[in-house]
Amino acid sequence: MGRKRLITDSFQVVKRQRQDPDTKKGSLQPEVVPVPDDAPPGGSLHPAPLEMLKQFDLSWEYGPCTGITRLQRWERAKSLGLSPPLTVRETLLEREGDPSFMHCLWHDYPL
Repeated sequence: MGRKRLITDSFQVVKRQRQDPDTKKGSLQPEVVPVPDDAPPGGSLHPAPLEMLKQFDLSWEYGPCTGITRLQRWERAKSLGLSPPLTVRETLLEREGDPSFMHCLWHDYPL
């Protein structure tokens, strides 16, 4: 047998110059989001309801939540006799147009 093959035999070796960490080109700046004057400290406008909905998303006793809205999941659980919390449905109906309330925790991640 011949010599042992290395990964560098298939791929060209590219050496890059080291950059000073203080002079990074194209570094992303954090996006500035305007905060209303009456916003509570901590960032979120609705921390308690969103936390409750997050716990609903993490509870597997009501079935999977990917691919459907939280309200569809609640209705499916109710039709299957799993007795989901009524506070979840009330919260979802109060804020029906808000995507942060309607979609599950993993909505932004691809399947």
